[in-house]
Amino acid sequence: MSHGSPPGAPPGSRIRPEEVREIATLSRLRLSDEEVANLTQDLDSILGYVAELAALDTASVEPMTHAVPFDCPLRPDEVRPSLSLEEALANAPRREASFFQVPRIVPGRDADVGPLARPAGAAAEDEP
Repeated sequence: MSHGSPPGAPPGSRIRPEEVREIATLSRLRLSDEEVANLTQDLDSILGYVAELAALDTASVEPMTHAVPFDCPLRPDEVRPSLSLEEALANAPRREASFFQVPRIVPGRDADVGPLARPAGAAAEDEP
């Protein structure tokens, strides 16, 4: 089964250099033009192989979680002492009450507020 090339991609290609650049940006990678060209070819080959696999009839193949038999013994569930709240947060670079404070990475209601935004009216207890 043959699919057309994405707009802007060489004929027969499954991925465009612009898509490779976008993936690199999302992955926080800086790529030279030569690296983009090489990765475009590599990813196109991988996508071609995946397309070949997708074309196979696997109806009679039993699903599996690993390519080889894998015995994964489980330990018994036991209640054990755990860290106290203070021990768990002792090395946290920033905390807010009993929580680790981390930079916001997903825009929320206060998207225009800085990366360590707190809800309106919340106290700044542990400011450095």
